Amino acid sequence: MAMHFPGLRVLRGFEAAGRHLNFSRAAGELGVTPAAISHQVRELENQLGMELFSRTSRSMQLTAAGEILHRAAGEALASLARGLARIQDTGDSNRLKVIASASIAAKWLVPRIGRFIELHPDIDVRLDISSHLRDFSPADANIAICWGKVALPRWQCERLFENTIFPVCSPALLRSTPLGEPRDLMRHRLIHVSWKGQDRDRPDWRTWLHAAGAEDKFDDGRGLHFDESGSALQAAIDGQGVALGDSSLVADDLAAGRLVRPLHLAITSPPEFTYYVVSPIDVAENSTVATFREWLLAEAVKISSQSAT
Repeated sequence: MAMHFPGLRVLRGFEAAGRHLNFSRAAGELGVTPAAISHQVRELENQLGMELFSRTSRSMQLTAAGEILHRAAGEALASLARGLARIQDTGDSNRLKVIASASIAAKWLVPRIGRFIELHPDIDVRLDISSHLRDFSPADANIAICWGKVALPRWQCERLFENTIFPVCSPALLRSTPLGEPRDLMRHRLIHVSWKGQDRDRPDWRTWLHAAGAEDKFDDGRGLHFDESGSALQAAIDGQGVALGDSSLVADDLAAGRLVRPLHLAITSPPEFTYYVVSPIDVAENSTVATFREWLLAEAVKISSQSAT
């Protein structure tokens, strides 16, 4: 006997209700009324001849059957979304959707993106600046540049930079207060970046000063504190203090003379503390996506070559 499948409208309503465990929130997400969600769930339960939710006066939970169907519904809708995204990409193969975290976009990608457009004027680049990489789907972006290696299912991930970290400051600051050895840093305001959500500690001022043998008088409570590196580097450019700069992010500022490198010592950043290029496997080998990824990696090699000289 042929199985009768619920319609897409009913399936979407049930999936949202099961995710929120609240008809009102599910209705808000889908732009319908709570009564419509309730009707769709009741319609599905009547069709299957079993309850999908257990309800009390204050809460609702999925039943065992509801859990099974909800998981299947989520997978089916996600698969459908991927398929629709691939159809859209096929219909407009020269449109490139890029997500980049705020720091890498401001300090590295945006100053270079004009070169890519000159090389490939037929490719329409759409750039979405996002400070936090979300678990997005191929419908959100073709490619992303994110901080730290990610483990998203069905995504291709390649390391963009081999990073080193070293002190940087404005030329004017260096002229006003000399900085000839690591211990001289104690006479300067240090600029810190507070990194959150990492399993390991990112190299910071304490790490660098320990490598330099000058950690004994260091107080990491003093100075300026930021939650992302782009703002910290801008503060250094403005003469507000001395920051630790990733070689990938400070290359242009060093070349332009906006920043200088007063001390030679550099420490290597662990692999998890650098930038990666990620793409959905479904579109990673699309010619437009592959062209942009290869261009990104080639530009990154130039940064590595500058840092080595």
